[in-house]
Amino acid sequence: MALSDSHCFRSLSILLPPICLVRAFVLAYVRTFASSMAARSLWRTRTKLLVVGSAVCGGSGAAFIASSEDPSRTLKLCTNIPVRLFRNTVTAASIAFDYEYSLSGLAEGSNEMAKVKHEVHLRSAQKLQELCFKNGGIYIKLGQHIGQLDYLVPEEYVHTMRESMLNKCPVSSYEQVCEVFKKEVGETPDKVFAEFDPVPIASASLAQVHVARTHSGEKVAVKVQHSHLTDSAAADTAAVGVIVNTLHRIFPSFDYRWLLDEMSESLPKELDFMVEAKNNEKCLENFRKISPHIAEYVYAPTIYWNLSSSKMLTMEFMDGAQVNDVAKIKKLGIQPYEVSKLVSQTFAEMMFKHGFVHCDPHAANLIVRPSGKRNIYGKQKPQLVLLDHGLYKELDFNTRFNYASLWKALVFSDANAIKKHSEKLGAGDDLYVLFAGILTMRPWKQVIDTSVDHLVIQGTKEDRSELQMYASQYFPQISELLRRLPRVILLMLKTNDCLRSVNNELLQGSSLESFLIIGKVSSEAVLEAKWSEKKSLMKWLNVWLEGLSVEARLWVMQFALWVLQVRKALTL
Repeated sequence: MALSDSHCFRSLSILLPPICLVRAFVLAYVRTFASSMAARSLWRTRTKLLVVGSAVCGGSGAAFIASSEDPSRTLKLCTNIPVRLFRNTVTAASIAFDYEYSLSGLAEGSNEMAKVKHEVHLRSAQKLQELCFKNGGIYIKLGQHIGQLDYLVPEEYVHTMRESMLNKCPVSSYEQVCEVFKKEVGETPDKVFAEFDPVPIASASLAQVHVARTHSGEKVAVKVQHSHLTDSAAADTAAVGVIVNTLHRIFPSFDYRWLLDEMSESLPKELDFMVEAKNNEKCLENFRKISPHIAEYVYAPTIYWNLSSSKMLTMEFMDGAQVNDVAKIKKLGIQPYEVSKLVSQTFAEMMFKHGFVHCDPHAANLIVRPSGKRNIYGKQKPQLVLLDHGLYKELDFNTRFNYASLWKALVFSDANAIKKHSEKLGAGDDLYVLFAGILTMRPWKQVIDTSVDHLVIQGTKEDRSELQMYASQYFPQISELLRRLPRVILLMLKTNDCLRSVNNELLQGSSLESFLIIGKVSSEAVLEAKWSEKKSLMKWLNVWLEGLSVEARLWVMQFALWVLQVRKALTL
């Protein structure tokens, strides 16, 4: 069940009645007071206004709380939201002042400027981290997103957020879990399930997961939303908006208002676990119908619909290795290289063929387990289990076609096609080079280099330093590009960042095989789209010849990959 606007913004309305009443009373009082102003002192006037205003505010607030459906929850929100707003204001002011004061008078590009800027970045990242943990909820979600924006925000922020936000999220008490159960199904967990572990095995920004066993004996994972999150979400989003907008006014090049727009749209869907359950099933159905060649290697847990609601989700328990746990993956008899290929294939099929994309593929949401089949070397083939289906984006036909065409052009170093499809996606003729750089994390000279491995990132310190330099140098242009691009493409950038991070964990860099897979799937999607159009015999012939050309280029790339692999094996 989707969240209504009135429900989503209930938390804001809690504070409005007292404020509106005070405002109305004060205006009426001032009008009455005007006729006898000369006879009263300014001190007495202020005193009376203060006393009366306080009485009206307190009385109307108490009346509103007492008459609400859940007075204890309403009281908690009325006290918590102002505290959060105060924290936000203090943190934003502290960060802004630190940058303004610490960097004042330093020469741009000097060693001293670089040293001080690093220290300010680190202090500010730690302040933001502390704010996220204290406020919880969507603040954790925001911190996680910052931790995935490699090279788009300073490295200090990325490192600080990534190290803490994925594995150290706040945990709801068992009493709070019981509260959610009672509201959703009318019973406590020990009545709903035969067994229920009160200690969660994982906790994320919006929910936590408990292991349980149904009365029929199945082991399940129960995802329970953190209590009162729905009621405070709208106020939290507005409060985050204050921070981002304030920082944008002080530092015009810092323009991440697009992130707020995206959060406002996606958060209500993520807070409704019925949406997640439907996404889960649609994802698997797409692989069965559109990508049957890899359907048996991609899995999502079975949903127990009779034990699920908008705030609790019961699903099949999944065991395996987290995708970045290389040691455990090897213990399962699986090669990390094979996992990297499967991850690339899975998300390439989603983006370029399905047009229905899981947009939160960080390591905690990807589980690897043996598929039961072996490759030619006798090693287990992996199966990829996708978790947390709350955040999906649909790409319409034109967006999917242009995005696939752009990646095809990037893999094949086609400068003209890169420009053409970047412009169609909104980058403009002045920022298409930057767009290509953000997608590939490669400078333009390497993007259009015709060598087979031109997009491969080795993951060295030199690579990272070069990218950080470009990010710092072109930060205003990056902000402008992010403002221009459609939000669905911004989510594709986030997905790319997540996948790049996963591949880096598995292989200590990107691989030529991953780009070969992207080139193959994007090319197939482009050709399928062209075949679906009604065309003349000449156009049909052109598409057929284009298909032959693509196959030939892919074969050359595959052969070059084989040569590189043989050369690497001989040097070991």
